[in-house]
Amino acid sequence: MTETHFTPGPDTTLAFREALGCFGTGVTVVTTMSPQGPMAITVNSFTSVSLDPALVLWCPAKTSTRYAEFMGAQHYVIHVMAEDQHSVAKGFAMDGADFSVADWTQSQMGAPLLSGCLARFECSQHAVHDAGDHSIIVGQVDAAMHRPGRGLIFKRGQYGDFAPRG
Repeated sequence: MTETHFTPGPDTTLAFREALGCFGTGVTVVTTMSPQGPMAITVNSFTSVSLDPALVLWCPAKTSTRYAEFMGAQHYVIHVMAEDQHSVAKGFAMDGADFSVADWTQSQMGAPLLSGCLARFECSQHAVHDAGDHSIIVGQVDAAMHRPGRGLIFKRGQYGDFAPRG
């Protein structure tokens, strides 16, 4: 078994991305209503922060063409994608303004709510922190839902699902 050892830096960006890709993550789509209309972005940098108060975070890249819309969003929704929502996640990864890839309605706060997701967190912006080439957006969860099912997973540059061990 060959191991790759390196010091993270500008010359080892690819190796660092490959190492990070070894950690499988759930796939989320974050939505908001921007001045240009509904906007979405597919992200895997989502985690819980606190139960009391209910806080979650996600991290948009500063180089994203959608960065400004999400940094300015006071309300947004984080959707945990179900195993059968690969096309939705991939569609929003390619084009955040093309809502033809998903069925959706509008929340009471005005943000798009995607149908069919495994869980959903309706958030108000709580805090924003600088984090290198990304920002950390912390959201206060105002409402949430979940349903039974299996989630969509992203690992080593590929989408998949989780099959429990018997």
